[in-house]
Amino acid sequence: MGFFADPLYTPKYQVTGDEIAVITTSKGVIRVRLDGEGAPIHVANFCELASSGFYDDLKFHRYVPGFVIQGGCPNTREMTPEDVAAGKRGEFGMPGTGGPGYRIRHEYDTNPHNSHVDGALAMARSSDPDSAGSQFYFCLGPQHALDSGYTVFGTTIDGMDVISQLRAGDVIESVRIEHEVAA
Repeated sequence: MGFFADPLYTPKYQVTGDEIAVITTSKGVIRVRLDGEGAPIHVANFCELASSGFYDDLKFHRYVPGFVIQGGCPNTREMTPEDVAAGKRGEFGMPGTGGPGYRIRHEYDTNPHNSHVDGALAMARSSDPDSAGSQFYFCLGPQHALDSGYTVFGTTIDGMDVISQLRAGDVIESVRIEHEVAA
């Protein structure tokens, strides 16, 4: 059975709607309010991966000035930041071609909050709408041309200055999920 014949993954994590992703990078900390209402599959998937330590020590592998900074490819785990930044092939393949071994259903056409604003957190995918897995990106400025094809699942609430400093090769030290305390 080929990769695309496999069934889509359904995360087991139960979204509570108050999830905050705390993404610690080599440039500083980013806090993102996850949108469990608008993109429950993406939020549950991201929370499962974060809780398992999947993102720890991966590198951002794609930087396009004024567009996006992208990370979450497991192929970068054993690579040096310099090799990732140089676009070299790692032991497990090219940066940007790896994933968790499954794919999830898109939610961009059902998410009422699917807006690629500055600092939006969204899932990368291949040409198949249902091919997202672990790779994510932050928007570097509004990117509304992506609204109809990529699922936004979070909004940056702290650390926009950190996002603006990130480049290919920078390290994702950890991603932890906290729960927002009601005011």
